[in-house]
Amino acid sequence: MSLHLNAKEGQIAPTVLLPGDPRRAQHIAQTFFSDPVQHNDVRGMLGFTGTYKGKPVSVQGTGMGMASAGIYIHELINGYGCTTLVRVGTCGSYREEVHVRDLILAQAACTDSNINNLRFGFANYAPIADFGLLLRAYQVAQQRGLRSHVGNIMSSDTFYQDDPDAFKQWVEFGVLGVEMEAAQLYTLAAKFGVRALTVLTVSDHLITREETTAEERQTSFNGMIEVALDAALEIA
Repeated sequence: MSLHLNAKEGQIAPTVLLPGDPRRAQHIAQTFFSDPVQHNDVRGMLGFTGTYKGKPVSVQGTGMGMASAGIYIHELINGYGCTTLVRVGTCGSYREEVHVRDLILAQAACTDSNINNLRFGFANYAPIADFGLLLRAYQVAQQRGLRSHVGNIMSSDTFYQDDPDAFKQWVEFGVLGVEMEAAQLYTLAAKFGVRALTVLTVSDHLITREETTAEERQTSFNGMIEVALDAALEIA
């Protein structure tokens, strides 16, 4: 069906969660899915399909960064007919009022990547979330009493910045935090006419320097997953 996914036709559900970490994909399947079945192991990028509250759903690891995520997103849409894709990941906070373990629902994604420049030349494309998914995710988060923020994020190609203060310019323009995949997800979703959203848990803070452990990032943050699943499957 595709170069990087060895699932057979019909093995991936129309609704897919997209964590970067393949072991988080495994944790999601084992924790939230009924009767999960592994559908992918190519390059160790694990994917699983099961049901959640009686509805079919899949989860597929994408790796880190827009180049890697873009491959899986493209193949899920064009090779397997996936129509609702929700990135579930972690991010760094840019703002004092956005605390570690808060949720960020990414309304739009700025980027320093050159990928969209190759597509659009000197024009600037604005990658945005599906409004229906965004609205429902916010409502679910509020109903669950989860502290959440809706707004603009930064999708960066660079994890280790040469200038530790470079993020402050984005703070001036209201950007909430930084991650590495959402801008590519939103761009491809728009190109192929499918729904997409990014739901993030703040794992570290660029101002206070507070951070979570690697194990916590991999296997916890369950509130984020429940918001993503409830919103995606209701909208789908």
